[in-house]
Amino acid sequence: MTDAAPTAFEPDPSNLRSIRTALGHFGTGVTIVTCAAPDGPLAMTANSFASVSLEPPLVLWSPARKSARHDPFVEARHFAVHVLKDDQEDLARRAAASGRDFDGIELQHGAAGTPLLPDCLARFECLHYAAHPAGDHTIVLGQIEKVTLGTGTPLLFAQGAFGRFAEWQ
Repeated sequence: MTDAAPTAFEPDPSNLRSIRTALGHFGTGVTIVTCAAPDGPLAMTANSFASVSLEPPLVLWSPARKSARHDPFVEARHFAVHVLKDDQEDLARRAAASGRDFDGIELQHGAAGTPLLPDCLARFECLHYAAHPAGDHTIVLGQIEKVTLGTGTPLLFAQGAFGRFAEWQ
């Protein structure tokens, strides 16, 4: 069996869905970002997370500008990025649907008051370093102030679906 010929196109406003589909072929880990907003703890599921620098230790993530949660995250002085385990898909979906639903979650709080989710694969507590407009998103850079490492295997996201490694060593 042979693979189908690749489809090539130039991005324009008429094919945004195709661009999104193509970008979805890049598998990522799944994170939940939290911050202390003026009206209480706030969460957002994000797969736009990446390391940027080791000196100083910087990470980035990119909230959508159209999100009702955008401004509180971009304006937050501190935030935390939680790398999810493969059994935390429900938590990822919950944070994606509502950034205020913490029922049944024993939130902890970092030194800066940042809400922290328990039992993640890794957690990065960050100080806001910079924010840059980037099309329909904002690139938020954070300087890592504290790292917490857990154990387990990562939750993944690709082609519009959550997944896991078939075998993890």
